[in-house]
Order: sequence, then C-alpha cells, then structure tokens
Amino acid sequence: MSKTTEHQTNGMSSRQRCPQGKGLENIEPLVRSVEETPDAIPTTITGTIPAWINGSFLRNGPGKFEFGKDRYTHWFDGMAMMHRFHICVGNVTYSSRFLQSDSFVGNSEKNRIVMSEFGTLAMPDPCKNIFARFFSRFQTPKATDNANVNFVKYKGDYYVSTETNYMRRVDPQSLETKEKVDWSQYIAVNSATAHPHYDREGATYNMGNSYGKSGFFYNILRVPPPEEKAAAGAGVEDSADLNGATVICSIRASEPRKPSYYHSFVMSENYIVFIEQPIKLDLLKFMLYRIQGKSFHKVMTWEPQYDTIFHLVNRHTGKVSEVKYRAAAMFTLHQINAFEDNGFLVMDMCCGDDGDVIGDFTLENLRRGSGEEMDKFYNSMCRNLPRRYVLPLTLDEQTPLDQNLITLHNYKATAKKTKPGEVYMTHEELHDDELLQYGGLEFPQINYDQYNGRPYRYFYSCGFGHVFSDSLLKMDVHTKELKVWRYPGLYPSEPVFVASPKATEEDDGVVLSVIITPREEKSTFLLVLDAKTFTELGRAEVPVNIPYGTHGVFNEMG
Repeated sequence: MSKTTEHQTNGMSSRQRCPQGKGLENIEPLVRSVEETPDAIPTTITGTIPAWINGSFLRNGPGKFEFGKDRYTHWFDGMAMMHRFHICVGNVTYSSRFLQSDSFVGNSEKNRIVMSEFGTLAMPDPCKNIFARFFSRFQTPKATDNANVNFVKYKGDYYVSTETNYMRRVDPQSLETKEKVDWSQYIAVNSATAHPHYDREGATYNMGNSYGKSGFFYNILRVPPPEEKAAAGAGVEDSADLNGATVICSIRASEPRKPSYYHSFVMSENYIVFIEQPIKLDLLKFMLYRIQGKSFHKVMTWEPQYDTIFHLVNRHTGKVSEVKYRAAAMFTLHQINAFEDNGFLVMDMCCGDDGDVIGDFTLENLRRGSGEEMDKFYNSMCRNLPRRYVLPLTLDEQTPLDQNLITLHNYKATAKKTKPGEVYMTHEELHDDELLQYGGLEFPQINYDQYNGRPYRYFYSCGFGHVFSDSLLKMDVHTKELKVWRYPGLYPSEPVFVASPKATEEDDGVVLSVIITPREEKSTFLLVLDAKTFTELGRAEVPVNIPYGTHGVFNEMG
C-alpha cells in the first residue's frame, strides 16, 4: 500500500498547485455534431506554410453525438470522424469523413443508438416484445469498432484505433473505411491500446489484455515490419495483414479481480515498462453492469490505497525483471519519452494524483454554462504534470537497502531498495512553477522518429487552463524552460512535430496543430509553428466546424 505521497509538493496535489479557473467560457460548440467534408476543399493561407512540408496531417476524434432522439452520454462515445489537412508546396486542402464502423452504420440505419459505447448503453430494441427486451439485458454487449482515438500503423498500413479488440483499416489519402480487424483473430488478446510504439526496423509494439481461467494478464505484442512488397506491388493483395504478430510477454495482474486500466506504455531502445496504476476495473461490476443498465465508465475506480507498480521487460527477449519497482499512487495516460543512461532507465510521463477524471468527461459536464458552472467542473478536475522516474537496471543481493541508488548527478528522482527484489521510487518534477499557470499539460509529443527511446531535450504539448486545451507548450527538459502559444478563445489540438528535410538539430522543423473556437462559426485553422522559436509561420483557414478531437499523426509523402 502507498506510503506517504512524497511526490505531492508541500503536501499539495497537482490540482491544488495550479490556479483555480474563474469565469471560464462555455465550450458547448466544441462538442456538437458536424457534417463531413468528403471532397477536399481549399483553405485560405495567411503567413507562409513552408514549401518543404509534403504530406497529410491526419486527426481523429468524436464527431457525432446523437442518432434520432437518442443521445450519447459521454464525450468518448461520439462517432469517429477522420480529418485530413493535405499540405503540398505551401498549399493546404481539408477533407473529413465519418468512419463507416458497424456502430455508425447500424445506428444510421435504425436512426437510434444500437451499439453500446464507453459511457452510453444501447437500449433494447423497442420493436421487440417485453420478454425479448428483458432477456437482451443479459447478453454481454459487443465491443465497439467506433475507433475514434488515434491513427496507428502496422506493416505500413494505416488503421484507426480505440481500446477494444477492433480496429479499422483506412486509406490515409481518401479517408475511405476498409475492413474491420479483430486482434483476437491473430493473437490471444481481448483488446489493444491506441498508442503503439515503433522501433527503427519498422516493427510495432503494443499492449493488450487477456483473461481466462488462469487469470487476468497484460500482454506485450509485437507486429513485425512490413515485408518487401513484390516487384512494383505486382500481385500484392490490398488487405489487412497482422500475420506474424506475437505475444512477447504476459504479466499477471497483481489484483486478479481488479486489473488496472492503462492507455499507453513506456519503450526505450532495450526495454518496455508496463505501469500498473491504481485505476482499477472491477470485473464483478463489469459482469453486472449490463443487467443493472450501467455503462462501462462506471466500472472504473480510482483506488489510491494501492501503489503504482512498474514492470520492467527486456524488449528483445520478453523476459520480465524479477525486481518490482513501486511508487506512490499516481495515474498516467501519456508517456513523453524514455531512454537508458549508464545503467538507469529514465522515464518521462504526464502524471496526475487523482484518477477519477476519466468518467467526468460526460457531454453534460462539457456543455455547462460559462462562469460558475464551468469553473466548478474545471476546478474539480485533476491537473497533469510532467514527471521523471529513474529506474536502476542493475540490482543484486549486494545492493544496499534504504539508500538512494540514483548515482547520476543530473537527476533528482530517487530509487531505494526496500527489501530483496523491491525498489521504491520517488520522481523529479519535470517543470518549474511557471507551468502551473497554464493548468499543467497533456498530449505530449516529441521528434519521435529520431529521438524516441533515446536521450532528448524537447517535448511539445497542450496546456490545460480550461477543460479542453487552451495553449501549446514547448518544454526544454534540460532547463525546464517553457515557450508558449496562447490566445483567448482558441483551443489547439495535440501538437505534432514534423522535422525539416535537412534537420541537424532536434527541434529543426515545424509543429502542427488544429485550432478551433467556440466563439465563431466555421473559424477553424491549421496552425504551423516554427518548432525552434515556437512562433507562427502561417495558418490555413478552413470554413468548417471541427469538434474537439483526440490524437493525430503526420503522414509523409515520398
């Protein structure tokens, strides 16, 4: 169980350390259903979009929140909408499409919600008789294929992904929906995250759950790199290919009836770390929730009486370290980066002290009125801050007890062996007090292709001075200095870094973000910042409404 939370500065949680919101504006227009734009339309450029950027900025997120008289309860439930900003020789076009998932198609045909989502339970068909309706409550709801979280890549193909066992292959140019892919047809898992990692050989790593008579397991998966296509693509069929996917490691849940929720994981050049955090899924509740008519987000609970456990795995052999690394209760959704340094593994991530947050993103909360109502909701939410944990890789019987094992002078995190096979860690705050005024940060991104799993200096993220992000931040992890882009009434998406073709330094390139506003109809723009100076180079204005989204990627053209 957790020791005193040394990580809370002066006994204050991350929420208490950030300023309270006062007079926050209504953001209801950012969670309204919108129309799709399947045919690309031009944008109006101001400033300059560098001519060397050649590719598509792809974004995903919820875009439709009702069918007929039925309305979704939770923001995560909205139907997946894919967006594409195509950038070529200084010009930008925009298109968008709804993912043609079984969920979207079925709901559209019946003009009601027929597929249960994370926070909304589909009600029995009103056309069925009373007995059929009653018994339908006892059927386990099918997992959704409403893949509204991210764009991911396996063997060179793009998929959109959520956190169930289903993904959808998509065409990154036309945004056409292709086949539904079920992970469990390839490998013994019941789900996979929307945040895989990629190694430099082109293999993809991910994590998924499995459960059966022998217990609940967290599994690390590897999908091999794409095979060389036959000459000029001759005879290569256009279909999903996850062949060769393997489970390289299975980690048994510490609490078999209460496994942990996770959204991502850590990967360095030689290691993968799974963080077992105290956001718990109650499996008994999970089985009962259908009968009781409760939605899935009600079965997740924050249980800070449990420690956070870091499971260290050798990425090449799949061997799990016998050492259990523990820290005080915290929760993390997104990793920043991790790298090895002289016998230590340095892990940077966005963390909060209160994991109750996920269930709170109901549409009712997000549509609260300006001022007091919105302030109250925002001030009840967790603030996430960047932290650094340092994990000693070489431990044996001779390692002394109760003394700090982090011998590298440039780290303030600690790690102490508390008993044989167990290490207790405290973190270093990866920021100065200046960050607090921006409400902490989330959606971190780095120069992934060159620096993931390696020592790095910069990351880009969103600041959260409102319920949705209201600033863009660049953090220097060496000096903890911030650069900021922030304007009242503008809400940026997760920033994505694109390296310039002749880059010699880590931050040579641009940062892309889609900016939306609740203040004016159809006033969306793609923002292009110089990654080094964090100043605006140009913007591409597009006369459409785009709801607040989740994650995105840059798909480079040849």
